[in-house]
Amino acid sequence: MQMPIVFERYEMDWDAYHRRAQTGPCFVCGIVARNPEFPAHVIYEDQTAIVFLDKYPRVYGYTIVAPREHRAQVTGDFAIEDFLALQRIVHRTAEAVRQELNAERIYLLSLGSNQRNAHVHWHVVPLPAGVPYREQQLGIYKKGILKIPDEEMTALAARIRRRMDQLKRE
Repeated sequence: MQMPIVFERYEMDWDAYHRRAQTGPCFVCGIVARNPEFPAHVIYEDQTAIVFLDKYPRVYGYTIVAPREHRAQVTGDFAIEDFLALQRIVHRTAEAVRQELNAERIYLLSLGSNQRNAHVHWHVVPLPAGVPYREQQLGIYKKGILKIPDEEMTALAARIRRRMDQLKRE
């Protein structure tokens, strides 16, 4: 397993981000449609879901899992069978990320807002080994965004994709 190097961090312009989120099109639908305004490092996709690296990662390996179809309610917009099918993909993604990055723990969150970023998605957030307790959990969100070069994101997506493929065969 390749150990990640240390990357610079930057503070995001959150006001601009929120303006874009509230006035622009759905970012997940844009990624699904391969709209060039929404570039993404896609790890996996099938008829049910799409998995991609977060564009604004707080930690190395931060990954998003979303249904391909635009749905807003994390449970209410799904029949139980559809929800469980998505959770199988969330599980396989989380395991692939955990194994590839030797994460101490995986955090799973469903964030968003019906006012914008309404497309249901799950955040798969690896906790790197050795992070002090006070910096764990939501503390990882206080450190700024990692500035990871595109070629490193491409390589990381490929490694996680290989892990997901291995887990599917097991």
